[in-house]
Amino acid sequence: MRIPFVVLCLMVLGVFSVPHSANAQASIPSICNDDVAGKTEDQLKADLALCNAEIAKWQGVLSGTRDRVSSIDGDVKALTAKIKSAEATIKSKNIAISQLSKDISQRSQKISELEVLIDEGKKSLAQLIRRTNEIDSYTLAEVVLDSKNLSDFFVDLDSFFSIQRGLEAHFAKIRKMILETDDERRRLSDVQNQELDAKYVIETNKKTITKTEQQKKELLTATKLEAKSYEQIVADRQAKASQINAALFRLRGVDGGGIPFKEALLYARIASSYTGVRAAFILGILRQESNLGVNVGQCLLVDPNTGAGKGKNTGTPFANVMKPERDVPYFLEMMKRLGRDPYGTPVSCPQSIGYGGAMGPTQFIPSTWKGYDARIASAFKVSVGDPWNPEHAIMATAMFLQDLGAGRGGYTAERESAGRYYAGGNWATYGLGYAASVLAHAETYQADINFLDNK
Repeated sequence: MRIPFVVLCLMVLGVFSVPHSANAQASIPSICNDDVAGKTEDQLKADLALCNAEIAKWQGVLSGTRDRVSSIDGDVKALTAKIKSAEATIKSKNIAISQLSKDISQRSQKISELEVLIDEGKKSLAQLIRRTNEIDSYTLAEVVLDSKNLSDFFVDLDSFFSIQRGLEAHFAKIRKMILETDDERRRLSDVQNQELDAKYVIETNKKTITKTEQQKKELLTATKLEAKSYEQIVADRQAKASQINAALFRLRGVDGGGIPFKEALLYARIASSYTGVRAAFILGILRQESNLGVNVGQCLLVDPNTGAGKGKNTGTPFANVMKPERDVPYFLEMMKRLGRDPYGTPVSCPQSIGYGGAMGPTQFIPSTWKGYDARIASAFKVSVGDPWNPEHAIMATAMFLQDLGAGRGGYTAERESAGRYYAGGNWATYGLGYAASVLAHAETYQADINFLDNK
């Protein structure tokens, strides 16, 4: 039996069909507003309720049409409903994140105020300690000869120690309040991260749905005009898949500048299965790194005692090609085990400050690679990891990202691990721009991976 053309097209795109046009649904105005500037908590709650109502409305449209499969035009309507639902959900997440930010800020302010109280109290306590030392230095003769009578002296002394005990109890209470408030702040930060993760997933899904909607509209147009056959659509998708697989994935320090994307994806997937770090995110890091540094692999080590070297092609002398006490001993040992010439294997040249010596496509310095060598060897059942082997290098990057927390998955974990990959402990100050670029690359690669998986 010949399968109708439209049904075949729907099978290729993998999207369910529902009746009627999307135009009427798309023209319904949104009642959800995520503008939070200057609004009170009650106003934010009201906006959140409207967003939730809109989400429910579009979910209702979606569920009400899912069972009525009849036309490509209906697919567009269902996809539009998904997009509208995602938009409303994103707005509700923005409101929730804004509310959490305010709560976190309030708790941070409370902690600051409590810490000021403790600082002021410490000054008072210091005065009491000095007074205590003065009292302890009194002799019985001095007490007797004091202008005060003896009973007054001991009454004052008792009052003094009572105040001291009261202050110490007060400090203990404030410290407890700080700990409790800080615990609440951390809990709210975790919730906020969960909201950010959920928002990122929704935004990514929305982009995917939008692309599918566009494909569906193109298919609808093609069907109406009878401009494309089923065979042509399949051929177009196969051509795109071949183009993605054959595209050069640039890696620093690799002959020819890189490897085919298909090969890079295979290595990233192996590394992902071993570490739990998303393959597209690994590729995003490598893409970001491949665009940094122009002197990669352009120097050779000359003097192992000083770490001095020279330009690979120019012979120009460099003073700090490799840090002698930190990197040279392990570099020589590893070169021996790999059977490479340590004085003929290119490494990175030094920057304006610091040392060079970074190795291979993912640019690990020897002392850092040393921490992953045994793990790489175990993963690939070899005696020594090779930083110039793209498969080993990509695995090392994935392991490093795993150690930085990327294996937890989600937007906030990946953003922080990318920031730490670039800026270490200062990631929140200096690493967010780098992280944003990495996540943008990862999003592009994830779209390509999804296409290849579903072509």
